[in-house]
Amino acid sequence: MAQFEMLEGKKAKLTITVAGDVFEKAVDAAYHKTAGRYSVPGFRKGKAPRKIIEKAYGEGVFYEDAFDAVWGTAYDAAIAEHDLVPVDQPSLDINKIGPDGVEFVAVVQLQPDVTLGQYQGVSVPKANLEVTDEDVDKALEDEREKQARFADVDRAAENGDRLLLDYSGSVDGVQFDGGTAEDQTLVLGSGAFIPGFEEQLIGTKAGEQKDITVTFPTEYHAKELAGKEAVFACNVKAVQVKELPEIDDDFIADISEFDTVAEWKADKKEKMIEEKQRAATVARENAALKAVCDNATVEIPEVMIDRQVDYMVRDLEYRLSGSGLDMNTYCQYLGTSLDEMKKNFRPEAEERVKMQLVLDAVIKAEALTVNDEEIDAEIDRYAEANGMVSEDLKPRLSEDDKNYFKERATVDKAVRLIADSAVETSEEA
Repeated sequence: MAQFEMLEGKKAKLTITVAGDVFEKAVDAAYHKTAGRYSVPGFRKGKAPRKIIEKAYGEGVFYEDAFDAVWGTAYDAAIAEHDLVPVDQPSLDINKIGPDGVEFVAVVQLQPDVTLGQYQGVSVPKANLEVTDEDVDKALEDEREKQARFADVDRAAENGDRLLLDYSGSVDGVQFDGGTAEDQTLVLGSGAFIPGFEEQLIGTKAGEQKDITVTFPTEYHAKELAGKEAVFACNVKAVQVKELPEIDDDFIADISEFDTVAEWKADKKEKMIEEKQRAATVARENAALKAVCDNATVEIPEVMIDRQVDYMVRDLEYRLSGSGLDMNTYCQYLGTSLDEMKKNFRPEAEERVKMQLVLDAVIKAEALTVNDEEIDAEIDRYAEANGMVSEDLKPRLSEDDKNYFKERATVDKAVRLIADSAVETSEEA
């Protein structure tokens, strides 16, 4: 049994008792596990009887290890007894400990209460699902651009031409990291290089060498170069002009499974409408969820925001590792620090935590549950999104995994309830 008291700031104070016989078993187990730590004259290490060790080192010599072994089970039972939802690890204080058992106090932050406002029938912007002929023509022009070829020309470079060049950059006569390249392609007017670089190459010809002087922006990501004047020694190897193919039935046959331009356009329009519908569904959900969160009131404990920030940092580290980067290098590239990045993450972290709490409150208010078919559907969606075979995945799922998908399916149900009941305004998104 445990005594429960609610403290200010939505914290629980639990006074928990562990019976003497339970604690005695833990003390004896601690003796058998740790006796080898203690040296007692006349006995080989680890062979001295418990009473001898206790006499030499004090009656409570095994109490710390025994307490570590019993408090977690007793605490979990107290949490379940009073139906509490902690959001952090508890702080512990021992009131008394000895042969008669243990009494300790656990103080823990609980999940905050959420006061829901309107969560059904919230207003969302009307989605624009129209796909025009101009949209389809633009998509076809993009395909044409992908098939562009570049041919060498024997004339001075003009805006829009592509150059093939080598260059070597230096500041005060010293080359800097990342300032040298060979066989680099550059489309003049693209803005791919720092301001002033491309403009000075207009008028150059193949085989020409030219020194270009530019000044790095004061907000340049590499701080050692920010605001510095640099000289790039350029060797123009080729001036090239873009050649685009004609859009006709032969072109369509080359790039697709269709035989005519008309067939390609009809299929493309249908796919673009489907994509707009998918995007509109996501936009509707996001807008509805934001409205519901704005309507809700909740005081979020700092520890929940801290944990979400840590999760976001770990997630970023994982994604960076896939590109061969570490967090320190990434921070240096951005000209920031890990502490500053965490600070910048906090507003989004708070929004995420609030959304999670609000959805939990909606699930509770609507008494939402999911059946086995809905859980299986959630597993199927996960498997498809991650390139897995659902029927291969399901037999390998642990109980924790199954609970995870049950929670996902329940949250999805709450999101659908909110989004499906939302009312579109006349203003288009």
